[in-house]
Formats: sequence, structure tokens, C-alpha cells
Amino acid sequence: MNKGLWYAVGAYVLWGVLPLYWKALQTVPAIQIVGHRMVWSLIFVGALFVLKPHWSRFYRVAKNKKVLLIYFAAGSILFFNWFTYVWAVNAGYVVETALGYFTNPLVYVLLGVLLLRERLRLWQWVAVASAAGGVLYLTFFYGSLPWIALVLAFSFGFYGMVKKVAPLPALDGLFLETALLFLPAIFLLFYQEATGSGAFGHSNLTVTILLIFTGVATGLPLLWFAAAARRIPLTTIGVLQYIAPTMQFLLGVYLYHEPFTADRLTGFSLIWLALLIYTIEGAVERRRSAVQHVN
Repeated sequence: MNKGLWYAVGAYVLWGVLPLYWKALQTVPAIQIVGHRMVWSLIFVGALFVLKPHWSRFYRVAKNKKVLLIYFAAGSILFFNWFTYVWAVNAGYVVETALGYFTNPLVYVLLGVLLLRERLRLWQWVAVASAAGGVLYLTFFYGSLPWIALVLAFSFGFYGMVKKVAPLPALDGLFLETALLFLPAIFLLFYQEATGSGAFGHSNLTVTILLIFTGVATGLPLLWFAAAARRIPLTTIGVLQYIAPTMQFLLGVYLYHEPFTADRLTGFSLIWLALLIYTIEGAVERRRSAVQHVN
């Protein structure tokens, strides 16, 4: 197995077990966890960033107002996504967070049509229709709109769309995103401290240490993913991306015993079918394009 594959598997496995991490911080309010996550991510990524010899290029690009606006938007969307995810895990909705990340690739396709005026191929439309059918089934027959899944899928989808126009490499971009939101995050944490609800240093030692390491838990899989993306084909990444939500789904059902009824299985199955169609169609289309390019 080449190094890129190990990086990708490592990143997705870490993302897959993150519910265990957030559950260990269940006594801390979600907004506070995300504030720590933003602050400690900046410290972790910044420690790696200072080792890079490209400060002048980073400063030249980052001082542009349009670039700052792009990364502030990206960071704000990421903050919202993180808050929703951490809150949902600790409120007992791990299965629904998994559904959100299962749905995410199809949301990218839908946003491409709506915002970039991309044209879908027939089987891509079938995949999107199957996923939409799954969401509608869960809404009308299971009796509850899977809003957590939709918020996670669309917020991460919009984050990806913003990052498409972002000019900096992965490490530089993450450093700038967290730096721009550092002051709001640190203000939030000081406000929590001033009101007597701060957990850092006031809970047991384990909680304090886990809050510090939220930066590593956030930054490490992102950096591994970036390293993998440079070394292995996108088709491989496309298949491996389902490791994380599958692990989250299994944790939710078998470890945390969240309800998974027959109606819910039907809705999920329509979305899983959509992912199967999407993955196979993409692989066939890329192979066809490669053959045409050679000929």
C-alpha cells in the first residue's frame, strides 16, 4: 500500500471515530467545544506553518481583501458545520450525522448544477433523484425531516464551493481560516469564563487535555487528507470517503443504540443506492474519458 493510500485511510478513520472524542466532552457545551477547536487548531496548524519557508508568498496573497473575504467565509461556514456536528453527536444524533456525510458527495453535484450551471449526465440525475427520494421518505413516512444531515451536507458542500475559488494551499488556507476566526473564538471562550460556565481548567484533567487536543483532532486528518489528495487518484478518494460515515453510522447504531427502524432503513437505502449509482457512474465515465484520450 503506497503512502498516499495510508494517508487517506488514516484521515477517514480519524474522522470516523470523532464521535467518540466529542462524546468524551459531552459535559462541555457544543459552542464552547467549537471555540476551543478553532483556537487550538490555529495553534496546531500554526506550529506546522512556521516551519514553511514561504512566508513572503503567503503574506502577498493573504493581504488581498478578496482573499481575506473568501477565507473568512470559509472559516465561518466551517465553524457552523463544526457546531452542528458536535451538538448533534452529543445530543444523540450520530446516525443522522453519518447520513449527512453520506449525502455530501451528491450535494456537491446538486450545487454544481445550481451555482455553476454544470450539466448532469443521465445516471447522475438518477442518483440525485434517488437521494431526494430517500430524504422525502424519511420526512413523510419516518415522520421527521433529517435536518441535521441536510445542514451538515449543505454547509460542507458550500465550504467546498468556497474552497474551489480559494488560492492558497491546504495548510496555508486552514491557517488563515482559523486565524481570521481566532478573535471571535477567544472572545467567546473568555465570555464563557467570565459568566462562570467555562469548562477549561474547571472540569477534570481529562476534559482539559481533550479540549487542548481538539486542534490535533481537527488538523491532523485534514493534513493527511491533503497529502493523500496529491498522491492517489480522485477515484480512490471517492471510494474511501465512505469509510468515515460508515464508521459513524455503526457507532450510532451499535455502540450508542440510536433507533434504526424499518422506515429509517428504507430512507437510508435509497440514499445508499444513490451513492452506489453515483460512484459506479463516475468510475465508468472516467475510464471512458481515459480511453478516448489515449485514442
